[in-house]
Amino acid sequence: MVNNSEKEYTVIIAPAANDRMYDHFEFLARVSETAAERLLDKLIADIRSLTHMPHRNPVYVSRYVPPGKYRYMMSGDRYRIVYQIDGNMVYVDDIQDCRQSDGFKLV
Repeated sequence: MVNNSEKEYTVIIAPAANDRMYDHFEFLARVSETAAERLLDKLIADIRSLTHMPHRNPVYVSRYVPPGKYRYMMSGDRYRIVYQIDGNMVYVDDIQDCRQSDGFKLV
């Protein structure tokens, strides 16, 4: 029997989350291409890490979503990867810049 720490999950990035990730990349690239590449590498590495133990991260609380539906992980100092777990699937639904206002987002 496989315990939860050994279970492998499949990670799917929603098109809107992928677009948002590249928006962050393009914005930062205007200032520093090197920093933008580091950001993209870090986001992708963190998303890939969700293949193992995605439950390790805290529940995402927002007035716009049902309690407990999403979890999140921080990437770098300012980006929040918001995802949900369904069986052996992890769905990344949003990538948020935490420096922006907390107005309505995808999730």
